[in-house]
Amino acid sequence: MSHSPVKQFDIRPVREQDRSQIDGVIAAAFNGNDEVRLVRQLVADNDVVLELVAEAEDAIIGHILFSRLWIEQADSRLAAVALAPLAVLPDHQRAGVGHALMKEAHRLLVQQGEKLSVVLGDPAYYGSFGYSVEGAAGFKSAYPAQYLQAKCLTDNDPCQSVQGQLIYASAFGDN
Repeated sequence: MSHSPVKQFDIRPVREQDRSQIDGVIAAAFNGNDEVRLVRQLVADNDVVLELVAEAEDAIIGHILFSRLWIEQADSRLAAVALAPLAVLPDHQRAGVGHALMKEAHRLLVQQGEKLSVVLGDPAYYGSFGYSVEGAAGFKSAYPAQYLQAKCLTDNDPCQSVQGQLIYASAFGDN
């Protein structure tokens, strides 16, 4: 049974009882369980910085998670966040759910004092949120450079000049 996308939904923090619905949303959005396992491991390892869901009519239709990311430099380690994953049920995609999750997450991350976010994904999609491949040019990572993007979360922060090795949470495996 297919539903048409809802027009109204709420964005809220994740509650523990949401886990099975979140698993379903992620599995449907990514057509498999790799990202489900990633989210479960990030939660188990306490590496989550921010996690939100979009809810409509008591059902979760979208999910976003940011985990702790470190930028290793010669003489210091800077804290940043990694966006992974952003998932919306296929029947609700292209209806503004992902956009709303991203906007609210960025607002809350700034409130929490976060300055830099990194994502691995489609530059055409994430570029609409201010992420750019150029912004990640100074980072060393095991991930393909053409998909690695960064965004300064505040306008008054000089994070464009940040360089170093990206150290992802252990749930991401070798990185």
